[in-house]
Amino acid sequence: MSSNKGKIAVSMIAVGIIAVAAVGGGLRLTRNIGKSDRQISREQALDDLTKLLKKIDVTNIEPRKAQVEIGTSSLADELPDISKYPLSVYGDGDIDIEIFSSTEKSGRGTDGWLNEIAERFNEEDFQIDGRDISVSVRPVASGLSYDYIVSGKYVPHAYTPSNELWGDMIDSEGIDIRLEDECLVSSTAGILVNNNVYNNINSKYGSVTLETVVQATVDGEIAMGYTNPYSSSTGLNFLVSALNTFDSSDILSQKAVSSFVDFQANVPFVAYTTLQMREAVESGSLDAFIFESQLVFNDASLKRYSFIPFGVEHNNPMYSLGRISPDEQEVLKQFISYCKNDESQKLAEKYGFNQQNGYKSDISDISGNALISAQKLWKEEKNAGKPVVAVFVADMSGSMDGDPIRQLKRSLINGSQYISDENYIGLVTYNNNVQINLPIDKFTLNHRAYFTGAVEDMSAVGGTATFDAVAVASDMLVDAREKYPDAKIMMFVLSDGETNTGCDLKDISEIVQALEIPIYTIGYNADLDELSRISAINEAASINADSDDVVYALKNLFNAQV
Repeated sequence: MSSNKGKIAVSMIAVGIIAVAAVGGGLRLTRNIGKSDRQISREQALDDLTKLLKKIDVTNIEPRKAQVEIGTSSLADELPDISKYPLSVYGDGDIDIEIFSSTEKSGRGTDGWLNEIAERFNEEDFQIDGRDISVSVRPVASGLSYDYIVSGKYVPHAYTPSNELWGDMIDSEGIDIRLEDECLVSSTAGILVNNNVYNNINSKYGSVTLETVVQATVDGEIAMGYTNPYSSSTGLNFLVSALNTFDSSDILSQKAVSSFVDFQANVPFVAYTTLQMREAVESGSLDAFIFESQLVFNDASLKRYSFIPFGVEHNNPMYSLGRISPDEQEVLKQFISYCKNDESQKLAEKYGFNQQNGYKSDISDISGNALISAQKLWKEEKNAGKPVVAVFVADMSGSMDGDPIRQLKRSLINGSQYISDENYIGLVTYNNNVQINLPIDKFTLNHRAYFTGAVEDMSAVGGTATFDAVAVASDMLVDAREKYPDAKIMMFVLSDGETNTGCDLKDISEIVQALEIPIYTIGYNADLDELSRISAINEAASINADSDDVVYALKNLFNAQV
């Protein structure tokens, strides 16, 4: 059931920037396809960049201040229509209930357990008082479901996330939510550690546990990655568990925060999704990463890793939401019972759930408010006290005219409110030529006013010189790195198509690779091939967005990165 009467929450909850297929946009998974086989030195890269810039016509635009609107955006307005996430099971009973389900059990193949059970349930022709009953299933990642529910944008009858952490947070937001069943099927979150690294940790620290893996990361002994705790159930579980290892009496204490900053300073990679995490692993950049036991069970390639369980169990609870009718409540009750019968549970075991590994969480109950505060802590401290220097590169070619440029402007202005004022931001636009619309400076309210004015003044005309603009933005970041040597640098490229003028990918790829500039790309209804290749060079993400979801997608990207 859809509702716009829920509590509107201006929330910093993200996605993942990007849920399992996407969080408000399609995540293009990239490997090393953008990397050059030839490695050049930093000195050579700087020399090549200087030569390239001599061929590019750059105009400096006089910045204009515009009024900054603070806190006017609502989460409900940012979220795309629920039709972006279609049902995986359609119920057609006289009484039908809709269930939001986490995607590891409402996807395809071995990730489609709940879909298969729902389809079987619907085929049974169960009735209440002579009326046919059914269930519909909508695959929506746990964190994204949270956003829909707390904002009131769309509230289903029921919700089954991976773990109870999301339910606790929804409850703390004052939403009418009731736990109907604690465990439909069981799974466990864990750290996968390369077997050779496992032996080294065991030798140096005496055992391999969450605590020793975290300590090995703090000590710089291993490279560990995890997923965004705003969108990923396993990522949220890991964040809470890591904080708990630092101070089990108070995960938000000064001791816990200080220890987390030390840990985060040695984390090379925070992925938006488990799928993107796998890409980083395959590139060889990580020694350890987080995963669910059900996914490990179904992937023979992961057998070379040791699985270290942690955190709360992923017991896939079932909640009801809002004031559902007695008949709808009865349908949910019967469906839960059907999920837990012997045949359904045997299928779950076949698909990697219910493996009974004997793990029991020792984490004490943590309130929903504390969980939300932990997410905000991550947002504030994920860069370990280092500022971010970012340049936004926006496509203003003629094909962006109309709705694309309107949505780009809206998404940039809206997303800017999620950028920390401790970071440094610049803006470049391009068509046939390149314009520096805003030099890099600290993102104070004053600089944000100039940013807003520059975005408002954008107009679309001409060709698409994407890589000329990337070269100019790279030069700006090189200069900024000299000025702010401790900062993390990155670039965001927003475009709707392939380059058709100026230099091309091969002219810039070796330079970007040598200068180690991560380039996040957002494609507007675009062919993502070139964009994903430039993102792949230094393991950034490439997102496919359209007019319906670009505001939410960009908000999540900014929220998680800057």
